[in-house]
Amino acid sequence: MTQPLVAILDDEPEIRQMLSEALTEAGFRTICFARATEFEAALKRQSPDVCLVDLGLPDRDGLVLVHRLALESGATIIIISGRSQVQDRVMGLEFGADDYIIKPFDPAEIVARVRARLRKSRGPVGERGGQIARFNGWTALFDSYTLISATGEEIPFSNAEGQALRMFLESPRRLITRAQMQEQLGGAAGESFDRAMDVRISRLRTKLGEDPKNPSLIKTIYGAGYIFLGEVGWE
Repeated sequence: MTQPLVAILDDEPEIRQMLSEALTEAGFRTICFARATEFEAALKRQSPDVCLVDLGLPDRDGLVLVHRLALESGATIIIISGRSQVQDRVMGLEFGADDYIIKPFDPAEIVARVRARLRKSRGPVGERGGQIARFNGWTALFDSYTLISATGEEIPFSNAEGQALRMFLESPRRLITRAQMQEQLGGAAGESFDRAMDVRISRLRTKLGEDPKNPSLIKTIYGAGYIFLGEVGWE
């Protein structure tokens, strides 16, 4: 089996070297970039499994780049940044990142986070392993991270949004608590995780054309969690 490929984008050479050495020793392949332009050019030739992205880039707004990656690639996106404020972490997750790690960090933590995120994105959340789900006039293509509406409109979704969507589609008409979400999707329990899940679900509702005040598919059960009310078929 091919070793997972991790793309590292950071303008500090010491950090690039430290991450590359730790990940290579752990069995990953790595490619490193100091600038966003080089990174984006390389993505046209190869598709990494994970992207480690620093927000403080010399030639591009890191958040804009993360947002574009979330919409256009199927890679897991992990932000590594010196910005430690809660609002920075929330914004990074809102723009489509799967995880946010604050500098300085231990390389072992990065390796562990990468492994955990790959397990979540590659393995099915539940028992089904299908890549196509049909529900209420929608088709979700998990191999290409695309939603197709009843009229044929194609709407991309991020890896993080796909994990949440798959969780719902594999457990329709069942209450999913916050604790279950945290266990299945990973991440530290608490306010930051709750906020991240709220962001993912809000973005999914928007893409599914849901009424934000009265959604018909992904219902909030206040004080308990969420429930998906659609009829789902898998292929």
